[in-house]
Amino acid sequence: MSNILSIQNLSKSYGAIQALKGVSFDVPEGSVYGVLGPNGSGKTTLLGILLNVLLADAGTYSWFGGMPPDDARRQIGSLLETPNFYHYMSAYNNLEITASLRSRGLDDRNSVLQQVGLFERRHSKFQEFSLGMKQRLAIGAALLGNPKVLVLDEPTNGLDPAGIAEIRQLIRTLSSQGITIIIASHLLDEVEKICTHVAILKQGNLLLHGPVDEVLRQEDWIELRANDMAALQQALLTLPGSVAPSFRIVDGLLQLTGAQGITPSMVNEHCMAQGVVLTHLVLRKKSLETRFMELINK
Repeated sequence: MSNILSIQNLSKSYGAIQALKGVSFDVPEGSVYGVLGPNGSGKTTLLGILLNVLLADAGTYSWFGGMPPDDARRQIGSLLETPNFYHYMSAYNNLEITASLRSRGLDDRNSVLQQVGLFERRHSKFQEFSLGMKQRLAIGAALLGNPKVLVLDEPTNGLDPAGIAEIRQLIRTLSSQGITIIIASHLLDEVEKICTHVAILKQGNLLLHGPVDEVLRQEDWIELRANDMAALQQALLTLPGSVAPSFRIVDGLLQLTGAQGITPSMVNEHCMAQGVVLTHLVLRKKSLETRFMELINK
């Protein structure tokens, strides 16, 4: 998979505040890439630089393998803030104005409205739309001109659960059509459900980046107890497997981690074979939220 965007050591300051501090990562073509972090982490600043709205103090970035910036910008649709649609005009006519201002996409209005699921409401006034429909129309405006990349800043911000579900499904649909999507969000749940890759920012620093299932990998552990804890620890040292497990005692319970491919039943059988009878055996899973908070607070 080739990279559609390459970012190298981007930095940006506002006076004494460093919004970005040497951020570097690549966005694979066809991915749904989440830029995740708390408010004030530098997400919007990063998107502004990538869309040539802001100038970086240092570092570089390139779209489509080094395409000239003006040519690249025509291949990118963006939604950094909700467009100022006219409330008394229809969705169709609002898109006409947007297309005219951008000098592209005038003939795309019907297809775009179909993409975002608003074709049947194309002649309805904007003021009659729900919040989710208004946001879908805003994304439709970003799709004018048939861009290869869609850049969205907090696309579900302010929406109710129904509106959030609408936008998430739309993003999945657009991704299935081959559009690369970059999303800035402070919501872990959003990134987990719709993104293939993620970059985690905190106060301008890039903490981690890569496939979601690697960066936000959940860590499981097995919780154990036996009458003879010393014998239990000795038995666990001989557990089969290519990776040696590690364990620690917490509140009288032994927590076993790092034993790849080892199940609780295998641990029980192994301990029984070593003459150790377990009085407690439970599989525990660390939540994604806990993993994310550990990364942010590290």
